Amino acid sequence: MDRRPRRYFIKEQPMPQPDEMPDRPSLFQRIRYSIFPGTLKTGKDREGYRRLFNSLVLHFRPRTVQEETLRWTLTWGLGGMAVVLVSMLLGTGVLLKFVYQPIPEKAYESILYLQKEVLFGQLIRNIHHWSANALILMSFLHLLRVFFTGAFHAPRQFNWVIGTASFLVILFSNFTGYLLPWDQLAFWAITICTGMLEYMPGIGLWLQGLIQGGPEMGPGTLSRFYAIHTAILPITLLILMPFHFWRIRKAGGLVVPRQPGQGSGERGQSVPAIPNLLLREIVVALVLIACLLVFSMFFDAPLGDKANPGLSPNPTKAPWYFMGIQEMLLHFHPLFALFVIPALMLIALLALPYLNYELNTAGVWFASTKGRSMALIASLAALIGTPLAILADEYLVEVAGRLPTIPTWITNGLVPLAAVLAAVAAFYVFLKRKCAASNTETVQMVFVLLLVVFLVLTVTGIWFRGEGMKLVWPWSGGP
Repeated sequence: MDRRPRRYFIKEQPMPQPDEMPDRPSLFQRIRYSIFPGTLKTGKDREGYRRLFNSLVLHFRPRTVQEETLRWTLTWGLGGMAVVLVSMLLGTGVLLKFVYQPIPEKAYESILYLQKEVLFGQLIRNIHHWSANALILMSFLHLLRVFFTGAFHAPRQFNWVIGTASFLVILFSNFTGYLLPWDQLAFWAITICTGMLEYMPGIGLWLQGLIQGGPEMGPGTLSRFYAIHTAILPITLLILMPFHFWRIRKAGGLVVPRQPGQGSGERGQSVPAIPNLLLREIVVALVLIACLLVFSMFFDAPLGDKANPGLSPNPTKAPWYFMGIQEMLLHFHPLFALFVIPALMLIALLALPYLNYELNTAGVWFASTKGRSMALIASLAALIGTPLAILADEYLVEVAGRLPTIPTWITNGLVPLAAVLAAVAAFYVFLKRKCAASNTETVQMVFVLLLVVFLVLTVTGIWFRGEGMKLVWPWSGGP
């Protein structure tokens, strides 16, 4: 009989890998993995990840691209055009700094000197002005293209956040540059915008004084706007843009276009980036520069009379890209129009890629055939409902006047906002059940609905508001 001690062996159970993506990650995990995708790698994979990282640092541009992504209708060249416009702005901005003087007594005269005495000075200012406005448009269209082609799904969620941040930087870069000519148009537009800050709870007055450099618009305001416009925001944009491009490469390049119902994950034929991609980028850049030069030759950047703090124009309007918010100010309490609603819009925009979606629709325009139909219905509903709501609020509804004892932030703020949210929620539930739609399709539908509402408000504020901000026909010039 064998009396040797017996050895018992227990089979080790495989331990869960903490670096592996769970089947149903939480919201926090999705955000974390979108920012730090390397945390999903095992030890062996991490080594490959480091090699890939080094390769991307040493080779910023891809050596090969998928042939299908070269299709013009996938991107419309919007991202490349934004890069060209930023380059134009940096170049012309440096030239303008040789003449411009950021002092209220000399700022306006330096613009006049630039336009009349400096060789090609008017053209340089025109190019800078129209490039800045075109950059807002191109960036906005690029953001819409990314959304409507589903290019914000994993692994591109955090790149959507970077792109949104870049768009905000572009907006505020235009906003700070708007004041620099120090004419009536710019002075009073910025006065209106900075005056809105006092309605922000808690920090409004402090923030207003910080931006203005004092209790009112003056030399401190101009010097701050000049420093922010020429240093802080350009540096921020030059940091975000390469990071944005690098994240695109790390995510495998552009999304591959496909039709609704077509499977994803099939990698098509790759072609060398040079000359296939490079040639297309050069053509787009040259055409854009040519169009911008021709436009700048025939249309001068606006310049009104010198700023007069004692005489405001009527009407006094914000820059066109903020007119949607100014229009909301006519229908909502300032606290809601300037803080609550924009904050909710920004939070929703940043949260879009982290919502739960049944399908990854990357590469499919408008998610599906049903998604296209729902987007069209939402657009029509917003195009009809928003003007009717504006007219009703302008001529029929007067809640605050009928309820004078209730605070206006309730009657003109909380009540109308709750009514709008209830209408959006009802529209969401109705269309989702009626069309048996997925989360992807219904989220897109709500996005389109709110987008068109805001565009209608912007158009109304720009062209349909006259003296005293009364509704007028654009061709009538009066109430």
